[in-house]
Parts: sequence; C-alpha cells; structure tokens
Amino acid sequence: MIDHTGVTVADLARSREFYARALAPLGYRLLADFPAAVTGGSDVAGFGVPPKADFWVSQGTPNRPPVHVAFRAAERAQVDAFHRAALAAGGRDNGAPGPRPHYHEHYYGAFVLDFDGHNIEVVCHDAVPASPGRT
Repeated sequence: MIDHTGVTVADLARSREFYARALAPLGYRLLADFPAAVTGGSDVAGFGVPPKADFWVSQGTPNRPPVHVAFRAAERAQVDAFHRAALAAGGRDNGAPGPRPHYHEHYYGAFVLDFDGHNIEVVCHDAVPASPGRT
C-alpha cells in the first residue's frame, strides 16, 4: 500500500494553485505548506483529503521523464469534474473522460498534463455510472 507520493515542479506557487483547483472535486485540499528551511531540501505543498496529505508537490527541477500519478474517484462524475477543473486551472488535455475498456471493463478515466508535463489521471472503477443526484 502506498502512503504518499509526489512530483517535483518548476514553479511551486503556480502548481500549488493548479493542484488545489484540479483535485478539489476529489475532496483534496492543500493541507501542508513547508519551506525548505523546515524540510531541509525544498519548498513543498501537501494535498489530501483531511486530515492527511498524501500527494506532495515540491519546488525544484521537474522529474524527467515526467511522472504519471492516478487518483481514484468514488464515482464517474468526479472524473468529469476533475477534467473540467484541471483544464480551467491551466492543465492540458491528455485524454478526455471516458471508458478505457482496454484496461478493464469498468475503467473510466481522464488525463491532464500539468505545467511540467506530469500526467495526472483520475479514475473510477465503478461498474455503474453515477446517477443524477448521487454524491
């Protein structure tokens, strides 16, 4: 089981705003913000569903090759909302929301590239599309 992961970005302030907006449909929030003086390395921002940050974004030379990180959604509507929010926050489309049956029968995902080319995905494995009004 993975406890936390993250990416390194060229512009932490810009990426902090991007991830705050893009991941909001999943219930993610900025939960921690530490300067290099505290971490001993670089400035970092931690995102997660309260109370714990599990996705960390750090200032530095962006990962090469870029990283692929996939977040699990409870329902397909969250995948759609992530995609809209991420594009509105400046991300680049890398795969519109939709079924990906080549992964498995119920795979429904969307992909967006952040400012540094990291491939950020949100996926739902639910067999049934969320019905209107379901939260």
